[in-house]
Amino acid sequence: MKNSYHVAALPGDGIGPEVLREGLKVLNAVAPLIGKKFEVEEIPCGGQYMLAHGGTSDWPDGSLERCRAADVCILGAVGWPNPKDGGKTNVCFPDGRMAGFSPVIGMRTNLDLYANVRPVKLYKGVLHRVHGKHKLVWDPENVDMVFVRENTEGLYSGHGGILRPGGVEKVATDVRIITREGAERVCRFAFELARRRQRGAPQDGVKRVTCIVKDNVLNGCKFFKKVFLEIGEAYPDIEKDTAIVDAFTQWLITKPEWYNVLVTTNMFGDIVTDLASVLQGGMGMAVGCNTGDKHAMFEPIHGSAPKYTGQDKVNPMATILAVKESLDWLGLRHQDEALKKGAAAIEKAVVQTLQDGTCLTYDLCSTGKPARCSEVGSRIAERAAQALR
Repeated sequence: MKNSYHVAALPGDGIGPEVLREGLKVLNAVAPLIGKKFEVEEIPCGGQYMLAHGGTSDWPDGSLERCRAADVCILGAVGWPNPKDGGKTNVCFPDGRMAGFSPVIGMRTNLDLYANVRPVKLYKGVLHRVHGKHKLVWDPENVDMVFVRENTEGLYSGHGGILRPGGVEKVATDVRIITREGAERVCRFAFELARRRQRGAPQDGVKRVTCIVKDNVLNGCKFFKKVFLEIGEAYPDIEKDTAIVDAFTQWLITKPEWYNVLVTTNMFGDIVTDLASVLQGGMGMAVGCNTGDKHAMFEPIHGSAPKYTGQDKVNPMATILAVKESLDWLGLRHQDEALKKGAAAIEKAVVQTLQDGTCLTYDLCSTGKPARCSEVGSRIAERAAQALR
């Protein structure tokens, strides 16, 4: 049993360093109480790093190898306005890739983080964001699902480009790649996750996996669905469900209680999980878990929010919950119950803070004065430690 774990921390751009600071504050609060030590190695990355270092790289040489050597990676956020055009675009590589590509898309590919896992859970005390307003329609018990998005191929595989005859951009292509290996492993991951989840779908308790595709039109989706059903034959205890992606977007909003675990291709997963975040209170509560068999990187999915940089204003809960998910992943991989205990304490502390309602950032605070990002982090760290004492 390991007593020490190596964490690669990538603060990134904008509010990334602020929310990551709070996530690590919570991690450090629980560490001694579960008998673990976390050696945190900070690796700068993103657009601000590129601007400060000559515009050729978005993180230091050797960073990938340092992330590969870590037990787990935690990312803040990347993306920074380009000062050359007044911030109309983000800082980019000469080939058009956004600065921050290396620690995000690059890490997914190079560390084979093939399953992007995004839990969507509405905690008590949080109001969803449909219509852009704080409203409570669903019982929080009715929103509790997990998306599994294929994370290394699809439209993000990098096949395609722009043709410039005579120096004029005239044709652009993006080729979607769906392989049997890629589809098989992410579908198997989804079925295994459904088996581990105790509750099943909120509506009926059924352990169900829903495959989201556009198989009435797209060959790649027909193939993905075929592989999904083939893999599903090995899981007779799990109900197999399919949904066409455009219809699914309305069902996600109108009957979220039907869904338990959902699996889909890369681009569809990117889109529908952002939509799903409104069910859990917005991006400030949304976590992205980039996982593989040997490596993993956890992050909030809200982006770098440059306009809020340095204001100690934004919600750190997505990052704190990303830390919680990282402990769960490490605990499962290493069969380390102490890590799972730490993860449970962090989630309990988040729930208590939400239900208490006296220390919430502007996006969750419906009455009274909003708390600062650092105040929320400190409150959750204190409560997580109390839960373990």
